[in-house]
Parts: sequence; structure tokens; C-alpha cells
Amino acid sequence: MKSKKIALIGGAGFIGHNLAISLKEYGHNPIIIDNLAVNNILSFTDIDIKNRNLYWGILNERIELLHNNGIEINVEDARDYNALSMLLKEADPDVIIQLAAVSHANKSNKDPHTTFDHTLRTLENALDYCIDKKGKCNSPHFIYFSSSMVYGHFLTDQVTENTQCNPLGIYGTLKYSGELIVKAYSRVFNLPYTIIRPSSLYGERCVSRRVGQIFIENAVQQLDIEITGDGQDKLDFTYIEDLTQGIILTIENEGAINETFNLTYGEAHTIGELAEILKDHFDDINIKYIPKDNLTPDRGTLNVDKARKILGYKPQNSIEIGYPKYIQWYKQVWDEIKK
Repeated sequence: MKSKKIALIGGAGFIGHNLAISLKEYGHNPIIIDNLAVNNILSFTDIDIKNRNLYWGILNERIELLHNNGIEINVEDARDYNALSMLLKEADPDVIIQLAAVSHANKSNKDPHTTFDHTLRTLENALDYCIDKKGKCNSPHFIYFSSSMVYGHFLTDQVTENTQCNPLGIYGTLKYSGELIVKAYSRVFNLPYTIIRPSSLYGERCVSRRVGQIFIENAVQQLDIEITGDGQDKLDFTYIEDLTQGIILTIENEGAINETFNLTYGEAHTIGELAEILKDHFDDINIKYIPKDNLTPDRGTLNVDKARKILGYKPQNSIEIGYPKYIQWYKQVWDEIKK
């Protein structure tokens, strides 16, 4: 495929830096725009943060990997319209990937102002750049990262992209709002877009306190593993490598234009099953069960048949394969921190 210039807004985060490295390996030219403030270096400056050295080590590894792969990092706030427009104009990307967000449901519910600011204001600025470009040359392919949280409670074992969305909390609602805004810009300004709905991501260099990360982080410190509910809640756990491969297919396939895709492993497992895998790698795991938040939806499998058919998407990492890889990586990082 022809090499493409790809701007990743919020691209120094967990998804973004892994995606940028994969894009580079596939011959594309990614550039990152990120203020490093959301789940990143500037949010871990307080010396009283628990496991601060661990997070700083992980975040510095992200930056080092990006530099080693020759990926340009622009430390700039995407909420600043003029600064973002200037960077995008200079880069002149073929593809814009909108990743900027507060990527945690609980944090979003506690601080809706910040979540709105980093989710919708950054989106508006990025979309307005595309409008300015309209008429001068072809609009860039705009890829918007949504979430499985837009579905709210799963009323069936599986949801497809056509399932009605009914988000519960601030995070899912803002993500769904973003989807509607992107589609509206497409109708009005002929913006080519793709919407991506991932689910329960896990993998190397995540500091977002997702369930898979919390389990391992507590296990290496010999702390209790807390499970909300009875352990039977299901999630479509998705290894980061499968997601990045799916995004590359989205970029390289014209059939992805103006479509929405579930990009997950495509098979839900219980949180209890994830804990059982953890037990295989740590001795004396103690599990505690705590009440489930009423804003946490009941979920399950995100059907990925559409992505398989249109994109040729083939996720390879079930939790039996991906989670042990993540555990081994985390153990190595923890050993280095202790040294």
C-alpha cells in the first residue's frame, strides 16, 4: 500500500503509541500530537501517587520507543484550536485519528467538565481543520475512536454495529455524542470517516487502571484482587496488538469509509476467567468481591463479523494467549523498578 501521513491526536497514550509504532512498521508515516497530560507524564508528577515510579518507568518507555522508531511527537494541547490547526496544516495528513479523551468511565463520571473538554472540544477542533481544508484538496480520512460503552447494557449475548446505543454514564454518552457529531460533519461537509468501537483493551505500557492492569499490579505487590460483582460479568477482552492490526486494515481499505466497526477479539469472557489466568502466574492470590457500580453496564461479546468481511480482520490473541504475554511483560517491568 502507498505510505500515508497519519496524524494521531492524543497519540502518546496507551492506544496511540502502540498504534504509531505498528503504523511505522507497516511503512506509514505517523506523527503524534499530545499534551502528555491525560493518563500521561504530566498527570503523575505528584510524588504521593501510589506506584509513581512504576508509572513513570512505563511512560518513559513509551517515549523512548517512539523516539527509537523515528516517530515525531508534538507536545501540544489539542484543545487549543490555533495550535492544533497549525500543526495539522503543516503535517497535511492523509488520515487523522482522533484518540484524545479521558479514557476511563469512573474518572469521567467524577469529573465531567474535564472529560467534555478533552473529548468533544478536541474533536471539534480536529473536525474544523478538515472543513478548512475542504475545497483546497481532498479531505483526510477521519478515524474516530469511540467505545463499547456506547451500547450501555447488552440486552443480548452479542451486539452488532446496528444495535441501538443507550449509554449509561458520562463517558459512554460523550463517546456516542462524538459519533453523532462525526456523522453530521460527514453529511454536511462530505467528510470521509470511520468510527471504531473497541472493548476492554489490555497490553503493554497501559497506565489507565483498566481491570487487566489492576489485577497484575496488585498481584506483583501481593495485594488482594478485587472483583466487582460476583465475577460472572463478561467483557470482550481485546489485546492491543489485535486492535492496532485492525486499525491498519481500516486505513488501507477503502471499504472502511463511512462505516462503524466493532474492533475487539469478538468473544467475551468473565472477569472470573481472567482472574483464573492470573492465578496460573502468581502464588497465593486472594480474591475479594465488592459491590458493582450501578453505572457499569452489563456487557458481553461485540460481534466483529462486519470487520472480518469488509476489512479481513483476524484477531489472534484470546485472553489465554494475550493476557499471559501481558503478565510476563509486567513482571519484568516490576523487577526492574524494584532494582
